[in-house]
Amino acid sequence: MAICHVVRLGRIAYPEALELQLGIVGRLKAAEPGDAVLLLLEHEPVITIGRSGGADHLLASRDELACRGIALVDSGRGGDVTYHGPGQLVGYPLLRLPEHRRDVHRYLRDLEAVLIAALARFGIQGRRVAGYTGVWVGEEKVAAIGVAFSRWVAYHGFALNVATDLAAFDLIVPCGIADKPVTSLERLLGRAAPWREVEAAVVEAFVHTFGFDAAHPCRSVDDLPPTLR
Repeated sequence: MAICHVVRLGRIAYPEALELQLGIVGRLKAAEPGDAVLLLLEHEPVITIGRSGGADHLLASRDELACRGIALVDSGRGGDVTYHGPGQLVGYPLLRLPEHRRDVHRYLRDLEAVLIAALARFGIQGRRVAGYTGVWVGEEKVAAIGVAFSRWVAYHGFALNVATDLAAFDLIVPCGIADKPVTSLERLLGRAAPWREVEAAVVEAFVHTFGFDAAHPCRSVDDLPPTLR
């Protein structure tokens, strides 16, 4: 029985979350494909630059970012530059892909499917845009995706703008795409988005899309099975 262990970390700094991911990834590399961990969290304000990004998509100086309390981190994930901060639901799925799913493009499309299904629970029609990774509503991007793999263990993940301060995206060219604005679930709904309901919708869609038998909530990383923590 394959279980998705869901850990809600609350608000956490980017380097701390990355350290937690890498520890779990190291254990998953030694295991057979099976159980997975889904970390759900908000980040302290941070701009991350992925492997295909560069400083040319950063529209503010390091000093200006520091004055605003926004960290700047070079990330090992795929993708370009993005912003993470309070009000944004970040999901880091940590799983070893079985042989029949070892296709990076399929994995990205599967994560898009998770987010599209979660948005549908709120009556919002998310969609893909050809040539890009992520989820859009109309011409506005509501979720970004950037992943990495180590021996077919996936880490990093997705960021869904729930009630994010969208003004922070003015400091960058989001995901290196200059002609597509960014939106949030709150803006699309015209009201506050119920955070726990959004989390639940994402978990349900993730379990269904990746074929897990159940989701098991954990109070912390310490509650994971010994083989994963």
